[in-house]
Amino acid sequence: MTAGGGPGSGPYRDHADHLTDELRRLDLLIRYRLATARRRNEAMPQEQTARTVYITRQEVDWLIDAAAGAPADTGDATPKQEKDLQRELEQLDAAIDARVHATLSAGTDLPLAALARLFGLSRWELGAVVVCLAPELRRKYDRLYAYVQDDIVRKRPSVELVLDLLCRTEAQRWAARRWFADAAPLLRAGILRRVEDPHSPSGSSGLAQFLAVDSRICQFLLGFQAVDARLVGRCRLYEPDVAGEVADPPADPATVDAVFRLAEHHLNPDSPDRRRVVLALHGPPGVGKRDLARRVCDRLGVPLLVVDAETLVQQGPEAADVLRAAVREGLLQSAAVHVAGVDALHEAAARPLLAALETAVAEFGWLVFLAGAALWTVPPGFAGALVHTVEVTLPDVPNSTGIWRRRLAGRTPDAPAWAAELAARFRLAPDRIRAAVESVEAERLSRPDPAPLALADVAAACRRQSNRRIGELAVRVEPRCGWDDLILPPDRMALLREICAQVRHRYQVFESWGFGARLSRGTGLSVLFSGPPGTGKTLAAEVVAREVDLDLYAVDLSGVVSKYIGETEKNLSRIFAEARASNAILFFDEADALFGKRTEVSDAHDRYANIETGYLLQKMDEYDGVVILATNLRQNLDDAFTRRIRFAVEFPFPEATGRERIWRTLFPPQAPLAADVDFGALAEEYAVAGGSIKNIVLNAAFLAAADGGTVGREHILHGTRREFEKIGKLWAEPRPITVSTAGEGTRWR
Repeated sequence: MTAGGGPGSGPYRDHADHLTDELRRLDLLIRYRLATARRRNEAMPQEQTARTVYITRQEVDWLIDAAAGAPADTGDATPKQEKDLQRELEQLDAAIDARVHATLSAGTDLPLAALARLFGLSRWELGAVVVCLAPELRRKYDRLYAYVQDDIVRKRPSVELVLDLLCRTEAQRWAARRWFADAAPLLRAGILRRVEDPHSPSGSSGLAQFLAVDSRICQFLLGFQAVDARLVGRCRLYEPDVAGEVADPPADPATVDAVFRLAEHHLNPDSPDRRRVVLALHGPPGVGKRDLARRVCDRLGVPLLVVDAETLVQQGPEAADVLRAAVREGLLQSAAVHVAGVDALHEAAARPLLAALETAVAEFGWLVFLAGAALWTVPPGFAGALVHTVEVTLPDVPNSTGIWRRRLAGRTPDAPAWAAELAARFRLAPDRIRAAVESVEAERLSRPDPAPLALADVAAACRRQSNRRIGELAVRVEPRCGWDDLILPPDRMALLREICAQVRHRYQVFESWGFGARLSRGTGLSVLFSGPPGTGKTLAAEVVAREVDLDLYAVDLSGVVSKYIGETEKNLSRIFAEARASNAILFFDEADALFGKRTEVSDAHDRYANIETGYLLQKMDEYDGVVILATNLRQNLDDAFTRRIRFAVEFPFPEATGRERIWRTLFPPQAPLAADVDFGALAEEYAVAGGSIKNIVLNAAFLAAADGGTVGREHILHGTRREFEKIGKLWAEPRPITVSTAGEGTRWR
């Protein structure tokens, strides 16, 4: 009995050619197994089971011989024929090995050989994989396996079937059981998985356990490189931009060069220091950690697989399996793995996921980036890898200018001037610069009558790219007011304009003129607005934000201050980190709640309150952005804090002339106003701040809308009374006094 149609010679054309030979080998193994079946059945009749439906030997021979092109032989094999089959198997094994070697030497990889190399599989283990893969390639193996296993319903390969096909003696079968242990590569790496027997749901022996090839491994062996289905929507694969045609210049070329040299040295197969590499990247959100990893991978010529640990933490028990699959996918794709949001793994509830990450990196990782905001001191011996910590910073202004100039080229003739201004105003990673330009161009083209690109539109797109995460921690304030809406004494207005000038010229002073090199900290701009409620502190913050064209975020103190020890500091750390990457102005209203004077320590509460204040002072010193703090009572602020403030602006209670301007400013030109409304008289008679005047005007407008549609003095008086009642101020009914001056009519006193 012969298999017919022997293997070819020379290198394999492709993986299909190789798999065809492996299936030919499997057919020979089945034939050899059947050659000894009759004597085995006679020797151990107790292994035979009664059955009413079965597969004939003639059908089995036809299934095997039809594929090989040989005539069917339905007789039982003689000892001589068994030896011939054994010799044919040995020759086929040698031919396959020779062709695989020739193929690899020619520079062509084969998926089955790659699987063995990646997971350290032996030739025997590869044979087990082929046995389990065969039913996925040809349906005939369903019936063949059922016949060999002597049961029509057992069409899946079992542990016993694999052992019977690949082992010659009982001793070999017992020894080979180790390849199916949980800790052995086949099952530990998820190459094969156990499958429940629907006809024996309560379980069976280990020998009877069914096996199947993992679906992703099956795709890999068929030459398909699609990402594991479990990772769809949970990760992203970036192909290497080897030619540099798509990627922007790196944010920090020196850091990219250093990381590339380190990785290349330790990953080089010929290096005596070869080992897996784990790079712990840290820096504020949006600083460009993923961008740095992509640039390094571009230089190495490998893809980058990105997965977010913070998202996985929220997915419950399956998170560990998904993370393990992601790291394994990196091995299958020959891709580095970038795990973002690793700060989330430090939480107590996420410790099992951190342990799963370390195990996955130890088994499958070769180049892994762990990215987070905080500096993570990775424990020694983590995953048996070389661990290197890298701080990632945003591109400096010259690098950022070059990226902007490249992105704006061809879109505006003012690209050089715009690039310099945008680089100085917004600290963005290269990928966010690209996204900002693409989004503003898409918006422009979507308009009915596209106008030329405007700098203001690009700046707005930059703000949208900046504030992706800070909105979770603070409330965005839309600056709608300008200088004309702000009623302050001239010296206070001049001070506010100086603040705006410092924001605009920050780069020139600290970088171009070198003042930043002389200061280790304190390069940020801190401003204190103090004064009675309603005097315009929030309005002034809006005016400053609008003037310098930056987003304004009001910090929600209720979400920051926590009764739990350490939570307030953690919240503040997140706020300042997000604000640094968001190019936003932080606005703390009622700042004395956070920056109050430190007290004598009489209990644990006082001690931790003082710790919070000290931590705030530290973060203020470290922060290099703009922070505006507002308080009604400046004397309640800690002295150490006020010493660190660059500007302090006192908002006085408005005099009568100022109040009159506020009354006039708050009424829009199109608002219907009765002739008996005298703003000068209202300013003299009611000493209230601008915030109260705003409330009165709005109340009067709604009263008038419900009462004829014209705002009259009686509506304003009614609104004033309601405001007085609200703020606890004594209200006295006005009395009319007729004034003889012509045209003035009746005034109320």
